[in-house]
Amino acid sequence: MLDFEEWRGLNHRAAAGRLPAAGWDVCGIGDWAVVWKSPDGSRVARVCAFEPAYGVFVELCRGLAGHSLLPRIDFDAPLPGGGRLTVMEALLPADAELRTAMIARWDAAEPADPVASVRAEAERLNAAAAAAVPFWGGLDRNPGNVMRRACGEPVFVDLFYAQGREIYEVLLKDPGAIAAAFPAERREFICEIAVIARESSPEEIAALRAAADRIG
Repeated sequence: MLDFEEWRGLNHRAAAGRLPAAGWDVCGIGDWAVVWKSPDGSRVARVCAFEPAYGVFVELCRGLAGHSLLPRIDFDAPLPGGGRLTVMEALLPADAELRTAMIARWDAAEPADPVASVRAEAERLNAAAAAAVPFWGGLDRNPGNVMRRACGEPVFVDLFYAQGREIYEVLLKDPGAIAAAFPAERREFICEIAVIARESSPEEIAALRAAADRIG
């Protein structure tokens, strides 16, 4: 089994490079990160090049460790250059009926429902992050953020978000504002998040990299 504690000094490129050598396979690509699944299918590793918001979700999971509606976090660390590596239990997609039911439970937040404690702590962390995290987006009630364990139990994931589109619009128009928001050591790989590689044209990538280079 991999000892992820030894990976704390790696950047996202080096971390991602070690996973296939250990038999891990890509199982998902989001806007911010690439997700790899362990050979036995029990865990996933989320690797991101630039990550302003995910640490708040990790804080939620660790603060409510063992809660049935949140994933188990096995390892988490910020990476040099501004990335993040998070290893957690592997989950499966939930069907539309379960996703709709869980969002309804979240909205109701009945005191006896375990959802209530997740929502209360998430709202507390959201308020704190809004004052501390640049380009904070808030709570994300996207039904796609409901997944399930193999036994069928529902689990909430990715409950917070950053204003990614705004970050990159500002990077192009006013790079200095990005420099003021994120220290250099936290934005070294700002142009390497998954959505840029997946959706941007060569010209768009060049413009983003030129803007990032202007602020070092």
